[in-house]
Amino acid sequence: MSIAFWCVFISALLIYVARMPVARAMKEQGGYNNHLPRQQQAQLTGFGARAVAAHQNSFEAFMLFAVGVLMAHTTQTQGWLIDGLAIVFVITRVIYLLCYWADLAWQRSLVWFVGLLCSMLLMLSPIFRRLLA
Repeated sequence: MSIAFWCVFISALLIYVARMPVARAMKEQGGYNNHLPRQQQAQLTGFGARAVAAHQNSFEAFMLFAVGVLMAHTTQTQGWLIDGLAIVFVITRVIYLLCYWADLAWQRSLVWFVGLLCSMLLMLSPIFRRLLA
C-alpha cells in the first residue's frame, strides 16, 4: 500500500479520534444519551461544542482528501509530491484537532487552509504529472 493510501487510512481513523472528546463531554453532561445522541451533542457548550465541530469537520476534510488521493492514483500520478502532500495533510489534521480543542481559532484556520490546499493540489496533480516522476 502506498504512503498516500496509508494517509487516507490514518485520516479515516482521525475522524473517530475526533469523536472521543465528544463522548467524554456528553458523559460529563449527565451521561451519554444513546437514544438521542445528536440532540445531546447540540446542547454541548465550550469544549464539547468545539469537539463536535472538529469531529464534523473531520468528515468534511476527509472527503476532499480521499478524492484527491484517488484522482492521483487513478491517473497514475505518483512521486514525492503526492506522498508529501498526503503526509502534510495528516499532520495538519492532527494539529487542527488540537487547535480546535484548545480554542486556538486563527491557528486552527491556518492549518485548515494548509490541509485544504493539500487536498486541492492532490486533485490537480494529474496536470503536473511529468514534474513528479
